[in-house]
Amino acid sequence: MNAFVHFTINTFTDREWGEGDEPPRLFNPTDFDADQIVGTFADAGFGGVILTCKHHDGFCLWPTETTAHSIEASPWRGGKGDMVREIADAATRHGVRFGVYVSPWDRNNALYGTPEYVTEVYRPQLRELLNNYGDIFEVWFDGANGGTGYYGGANEERRIDRQTYYHWDKTWAMVRTLAPNAVMFSDVGPGCRWIGNERGIAGDPCWATYTPRGPDGEERSAPGMSDYRQSPTGTRDGAAWIPGECDVSIRPGWFWHENENDKVRGAANLMDLYLQSVGRGANLLLNVPPDRRGCLHENDVANLHAFGEHLRATFGENLAIGATFDASDVRGEDPDRYGPARLVDADRWSAWTTDDNVRTAEVIVTLSEPRTFNMIRLREDIRLGQRVRGVSVDAWVDGTWSEVASAESVGASRIWRVGAVTTDRVRVRVTEAAACPALSDFGLYQEPLPASP
Repeated sequence: MNAFVHFTINTFTDREWGEGDEPPRLFNPTDFDADQIVGTFADAGFGGVILTCKHHDGFCLWPTETTAHSIEASPWRGGKGDMVREIADAATRHGVRFGVYVSPWDRNNALYGTPEYVTEVYRPQLRELLNNYGDIFEVWFDGANGGTGYYGGANEERRIDRQTYYHWDKTWAMVRTLAPNAVMFSDVGPGCRWIGNERGIAGDPCWATYTPRGPDGEERSAPGMSDYRQSPTGTRDGAAWIPGECDVSIRPGWFWHENENDKVRGAANLMDLYLQSVGRGANLLLNVPPDRRGCLHENDVANLHAFGEHLRATFGENLAIGATFDASDVRGEDPDRYGPARLVDADRWSAWTTDDNVRTAEVIVTLSEPRTFNMIRLREDIRLGQRVRGVSVDAWVDGTWSEVASAESVGASRIWRVGAVTTDRVRVRVTEAAACPALSDFGLYQEPLPASP
């Protein structure tokens, strides 16, 4: 899971999309606290935070040489502040990764729509962020490009060719050079893909491979050009490894609005989203917007804390620890051919694969004693790709095997919420695979009573 932070002049104008004509003097959070923001995410179990360093209105949250429309022109910190720096430093202190979102669109800048905007404004903005704020784990791009705006006082509509205007091959190459480990997000990747909705829900199945195509079926390579309806499931045996990222806001809007303080997603809803994103092999990117103080609202903090507590209560103990694992293929060949597998290192089991020519197989898990569980987690060793094309989990109940869960895809993580099951034996059956299956993790868990709404 990663957190998204939408915070800019829109927070103070009560808008979702600014026009670009908002005076910088409006940006003046009264009690900005980067540690309160990032610390809340760390407490809830989020591994990274992505800051909207510039939204479509063009206001930059760091002192930049590319435009006067920045935090330097605001009264906050006497014009000497750097919000990107404070969030990045807080991320380091709290042990989470830091990422950036810089909108390709700029409704303030007079150069937008000309080639000079890309070479003199947009890429230099990315370069400043990638050079000056430590390790960047994700760079977030979207397809919102062109339309009406202030544009330095022109107050007009400007359209660009999304396919060619940004020269994405050059822009991505620059990111690769300056931040070689950063994942790049957009609806076409190249690192991870928009899941195709803003509800935080991945498809089922969800393939990490993807071939971005437009509505006409032709392949696409520029953000904003793909047919988003294909993204939730991805492409089985697709052309590239572009796993899904599920963006969603904890509130109805992406920026803070006072009238939404009583509409914050509760822990139960967040858990459902977790199971429909992380639980399907994708990544959950949850937006939590600070208010005009520059802090997360008390309701958001309370619900995130409850969510984190529920996650820890659910996944804190793997009930399969101490189990023995016997592998065989479903055609009844000698189980010793594949050897036993055992859980090692807390909740991870020793990696189990079949011989190269065996694509259907099973693992029988014998627990040390009868256990009651209602959650099952399975992972593939995705260093070897996403191979499983069909899997089922059975429980030994009343002297017979009974199927309790099944799926077409597994990938980085597959989590099933099932009815309460009490047994001392569980069977994992790989019924179809593109190559010999490689499973890296298995867990049985007891989710407590549903989280508070």
